[in-house]
Amino acid sequence: MKIALIAHDGKKADMVHFLSGFKNNLQRVDVQLVATGTTGSHIEKAGFEVQKLLSGPIGGDAQIAAMAAQKELDMVVFFRDPLDKHPHEPDVQMLMRICDVHNIPLATNPASAELMFKALTQTL
Repeated sequence: MKIALIAHDGKKADMVHFLSGFKNNLQRVDVQLVATGTTGSHIEKAGFEVQKLLSGPIGGDAQIAAMAAQKELDMVVFFRDPLDKHPHEPDVQMLMRICDVHNIPLATNPASAELMFKALTQTL
């Protein structure tokens, strides 16, 4: 199973905190993590093995969307900051559309991500 992880700047700490709560569960299932560059660096510093792509604003969101379109991802977790402006918002919208088109589960906040991760770790 391959999970893509993205977090806007104001949500990167939330992403690391979220993943830390599932660290033991993720270690016992075969999960590959892939993330946009800066988010991936934060995740890596927290002790996770992660494949880092480009930073979101310079193409990382588009790389993850391409992976989703090619059915290379099983899940996308994107902690968005809805209260801040993002110059790469068209890329964000494109990623969300691609997930919908290709039926890729997409969590945009910790509550939905928790439901998906609990289901993942219970079924594997």
